Amino acid sequence: MLEYKNVELIDREWINPLLRLSDFRGSEYCFTNIFAWRDVYDTQISRWKDFLLLRIDSKTVPAEIYPAGEGDIKELMELLFDAALQEKRDFRMSAVASEQATLLMQLYPGLFEVTPTRDNWDYIYQVEDLCLLKGRRYQPKRNHLSHFLALPDWGYEPVTAQNIDECIKMNTMWCQQLGCTQNSSRYEESCIAEMELRYFDSLGLEGALLRVEGRVVAYTLGEPLNSDTYTIHIEKAFPEYKGAYQMINREFLRSKGASYLYVNREEDLDDQGLRKAKLSYHPAFMLEKYSFVVPYKSLVHLSSNIIK
Repeated sequence: MLEYKNVELIDREWINPLLRLSDFRGSEYCFTNIFAWRDVYDTQISRWKDFLLLRIDSKTVPAEIYPAGEGDIKELMELLFDAALQEKRDFRMSAVASEQATLLMQLYPGLFEVTPTRDNWDYIYQVEDLCLLKGRRYQPKRNHLSHFLALPDWGYEPVTAQNIDECIKMNTMWCQQLGCTQNSSRYEESCIAEMELRYFDSLGLEGALLRVEGRVVAYTLGEPLNSDTYTIHIEKAFPEYKGAYQMINREFLRSKGASYLYVNREEDLDDQGLRKAKLSYHPAFMLEKYSFVVPYKSLVHLSSNIIK
């Protein structure tokens, strides 16, 4: 019997070792995202042997996230199928990356209804590309950097306990300036950003900010995601400071991401402006993800062969 619970900060102690076992590159496999977005996605967690189980939409139509960790995935999948049968519902699994999708279809040929979920695909870049911005395709980014470099008395510094309140204040002003109360997804993101700032040390985050004439005009938060990939959770800048986004992105990766091959800048959630901005940095590849569904009737029909 699998038992799920709400996510708490203390769970970081046992979740992170399981995330390291699988070494996945998807943005779902990061405790910061699990914790910060837990209320938005109604996330619950469980542990089965050396696997971390993540369930979203727990109070409506539950969906599993492909388990992180190591062990007998077929045995675990059959427990998950059985749980759906007992609850008389479809089995759903969200954000299944291509490699895991291939494995599941090999284990259970023809069982799943598979749908690409483009809104959740992660943008993966070569760190070197974003640190150097070489070549004609990055000329617009270098032009923006030139504008920022021409500003008077600008500076770059890490986020610390001494300046984090200024980042929180800047986040609030950014939200007000961009009309977050009229845009639910932008308001939600701003609230998540403030939460990550307030739990900065407890979550083990890293960050940096830009000042112009003493004022914080941009900040970013990130952390290592797996053995070869860094991830950027939050990046905000006042739009009137042209080049601030390009500068905070480049300088932070040079400082914190330089020892990694890739940087995951997460998904766009079908925000067309965000999609255009992320594509403009020329990702090395997209981390494709899929939705897997087994209708309840199919589970009943196949249970004698699938569920032991």
